[in-house]
Amino acid sequence: MPGGRLTQQERQQIATGLADGLAYAEIARRLDRPTSTITREVMRNGGPAGYRPELAQRATEQRAHRRRRSARQAKAAPDAYGRDPEAVREYEETLTTVFIASGTPRMMARVMACLTLSDSGSLTAAELAERLEVSPASVSKAIAFLESQDLVRRFREEGGRRERYGFDEDIWYQSMVASARSTAQVAETSRQGVAVLGRGTPAAVRLENAARFLDFVAETMLRASEQAREVLHANPATAPDGAAGPRPDRG
Repeated sequence: MPGGRLTQQERQQIATGLADGLAYAEIARRLDRPTSTITREVMRNGGPAGYRPELAQRATEQRAHRRRRSARQAKAAPDAYGRDPEAVREYEETLTTVFIASGTPRMMARVMACLTLSDSGSLTAAELAERLEVSPASVSKAIAFLESQDLVRRFREEGGRRERYGFDEDIWYQSMVASARSTAQVAETSRQGVAVLGRGTPAAVRLENAARFLDFVAETMLRASEQAREVLHANPATAPDGAAGPRPDRG
């Protein structure tokens, strides 16, 4: 009698048996599995009418993933800085949620949070995939998006072939400048519509007011970003040993 978890093929056979009106015992006999295994599998995944093999397989994989992660966390000891790994993990999830709420897609937000909380200041694609427990393809897609938004820098290790990804102190400045320029573009486009719709008409007045508001916001964002950059560059935060964090190449 085979042991271990049900395979995806077996789950498909269960779904076929249910569709054919077979009893749990008959399905179990055909799969050479205990009847209790089939009963438990069906009842925990939607029942006879709602059983879907793909969803059942995914749910099993997710439960296994949670168990593995819980086991690792249970064994985790404080890191070199004496931090509680569980508290760090929970904070990373909180930071990821904030990034998502600001409009960043979930996978990209996870990469941003992971890079932000990395003491090294940068990680390779392989390190990101391992830490986030996702595929290299998912990391590659997320990095491409973040680079297009000027949120991540790509650079090569000294004397090595591997590429690393990380932040430098200009990332948030560049992001704010890009946002301000985008806002200014919306303002300019709104102003162009005034002539088309006829100055003084309700729609044109609405566009003119929007343009004035957005112009003010864009100018304020640029001015504040410049001021913040000057202040923070004059008084940079440093690591405990007095050294500033690593700064990726821009080339």
